[in-house]
Parts: sequence; C-alpha cells; structure tokens
Amino acid sequence: MRGRTALITGSAKGLGKMTALTLAAMGCDIVLNYVNSEREANELAGEIQRLHAVRATAVRADIAVQSEVEALAAQALSWSRTGTVDILINNAGPFIRERRLFADYGPASITGLVNGNLLGVMLLDHHVLPGMRSRQWGRVIHFGFGHAGEGRAWPHRAVYAAAKTGLVSFTKTLAVEEGANGITVHMVCPGDIRGLNKERTIAEVAGERDEESPRGRPGSGEDIARVIAFLCLPQSDYMTGNIVDVTGGFDPIKTTIKSNA
Repeated sequence: MRGRTALITGSAKGLGKMTALTLAAMGCDIVLNYVNSEREANELAGEIQRLHAVRATAVRADIAVQSEVEALAAQALSWSRTGTVDILINNAGPFIRERRLFADYGPASITGLVNGNLLGVMLLDHHVLPGMRSRQWGRVIHFGFGHAGEGRAWPHRAVYAAAKTGLVSFTKTLAVEEGANGITVHMVCPGDIRGLNKERTIAEVAGERDEESPRGRPGSGEDIARVIAFLCLPQSDYMTGNIVDVTGGFDPIKTTIKSNA
C-alpha cells in the first residue's frame, strides 16, 4: 500500500484515529481531518510520521458544511504525491446521544445531521472520484450503525438513522456504478463502542466483560480498523457494495416506545 494516499474524516480521535494508524502501518500517506481537535490531530500526524515513515498532514473541515468539504478535498488532492486520494474513509458524522423524538428536533439539528451524515459524504466522494477513476483504483468506506442495512425504525434517532440508511442505498449504488473503474465501496457499521475503547486494541479489551454484548467483551477501535484495512487491500477487489456489521452481535435498535398519552 506504500505510495497510496488515504483521507480519513474525523480522525483526530476515536475510531478514525485507529483507522489512520492502521493504514499508516500498511504504508499509506495519511490526510487527517478534524473540526475542533487541532492539537490532537497535529500530534497524531507527528506520531504517524515517526512510527511508520510515511507522510501525514491534518486539515480542518466540517463535513456538514459544503464549502469546507470542497476545501478539504482540494487540500488533500494537492498534498498527495499523485494528486489523487486513493482511499477515502468517511468516518465523521454528527450524532446526538440524547434520546429525542423527531418532533422535538429543531430545523438546524435536522439539517446538520443530514448534511454531516449523508450529503457531506456524497459531496466528498464526488470530489475524489475523478482521481480514482483516472488511476482505475480506489477504496471508499462509509460509516453506518449496527443493522443500518435493514432500514428498521429507530425511535429517538429518527434523523441520524434516516441519513445513514439513505447512505446504505448510496453505498450499494456507487459500488455498482464504479466497479468497472476498479473502485470498491462499502459501509462499515460499528457496534456500541464508547469512550476510550474507540482507541484501544483487541488485546486491551479481551479480558473485560460487556453484559450487553452477545460476544461477551466490549468492542475496540482495532475491531473496526482491521475490517477497514482488509477491505482496502488490493486483493479485496472482488468484494464491493457490502454493509458490514462489526457489532459483536449487539443490536442497538429499540423499536418500541411508551406512549405519552
């Protein structure tokens, strides 16, 4: 993978950080992206360069803002040795953890969630696709949530779920349209991996118990990064258009709510 450029959105911390470190270890040059975590992003860029002898840079951009998506793509493409982004990992996406009925959302929250989880992702894909096509090689990974591919109701998560399930359809369509150009497209759907576990290895969580997980242990950032790394390999080109649950068997969707009447 040496010589390829990977752009990972939302990669100063958490799952994006673990993905960046994993792809750097495989030889990729890394474009990190952040909104508020400038210090963490710059420290990670330095760590990647020291550990893996690859190039790394950090670019501020909010994926929910169209002009910033365009600027991020332009900076990544101009920074790349080849003028292309070979691997695009769409990790960033706003999420409101507070449980909230759709009727209680404000217009700004609705717009921000849809822009950050669907429209911004589509626009960033659109900016990098020409370069992938020119080289007849590319890997695009979208992030979803466990069981997103089933399109079930998810009370209290209506806007986020609608944006991500819309992204399911887009993922499958883009995979079909771009397969002949050597570009694969997948969605990776993490389970309920929280807090520091997003930056931990499998070995670090292996001895811990998670009573909500059928697997019995909590998920880690490495669980997600390993799947992404496999999907990005040149030899994984016969796989495309997949919605990959990495949840330990956990189902986050509760489809019933108590009546307020």
